Amino acid sequence: MTQVQGNLFDAAAACLGEPDPARKQAATQAAAAQWRAGCLHADAASAGPVRDLPGRPVRPELVPPRALKARKLKSREGRAAMIHAVAHIEFNAINLAWDAVQRFREMPTDYYADWIQVAAEEAEHFGLMRNRLRDLGYDYGDFRAHDGLWEMARATAHDPLVRMALVPRVLEARGLDVTPGMIARFEAAGDPETAACLGVILREEVGHVAVGSRWFKRLCEERGLDPGPLYFDLLREYMRAEIRCPLNLPARREAGFDEIELDRLQALCRAGEAGRAG
Repeated sequence: MTQVQGNLFDAAAACLGEPDPARKQAATQAAAAQWRAGCLHADAASAGPVRDLPGRPVRPELVPPRALKARKLKSREGRAAMIHAVAHIEFNAINLAWDAVQRFREMPTDYYADWIQVAAEEAEHFGLMRNRLRDLGYDYGDFRAHDGLWEMARATAHDPLVRMALVPRVLEARGLDVTPGMIARFEAAGDPETAACLGVILREEVGHVAVGSRWFKRLCEERGLDPGPLYFDLLREYMRAEIRCPLNLPARREAGFDEIELDRLQALCRAGEAGRAG
């Protein structure tokens, strides 16, 4: 009996375009299962067009980052606001993973396998945070959020090498740096349940950043480029070389950063701190 085959790029675009969070989660897990079962194939010639915009619910309201209030964990609402911020990051991370699949259609099969796995794990992370919000009497969309992650997706849509350098190895790597402190804050606030969820996310995000490191370096090798200097050139071009301290050095090492990179990143974050202090 011939197995019915679907197009991976169309499935990825459908997941990206789904606006309802619960349906996006379900579609993501279903597509990942279909891929693992061999029911999807990466055929760019027969696929529909690349989708440029993700599906999103009407809420949360998206505002500039400076319009968001600081989140203090002493109150139930403050804890919920912080959890909502993480949930929003994870929701966007689902979209970013599927966009990395459906946009870049000339990559090896193991590239797609990596990013499908990332999408499935990001969907699980979103579910963890949404469940914690509901435990506290809130839901996704109850607080305002910003669109910084997807802005970087737009800026890197032209080249998978640039995408791998700047989304997983900068924006997601920032999560490796800040999550240990968040875990400590939730534990101190008497919320070990959220702290435990963040611990799961931190462990798996190391792997997501490692996927970015692996494909950035592989694309550099294929193009005859030196990844070390190029990475910092891209940081200057797209992010004005702004890196914030502290860096989670053990997690970053595990995620594929070498010691030369870490030394240079620490120098950038120290220079940034000195500039802000001055």
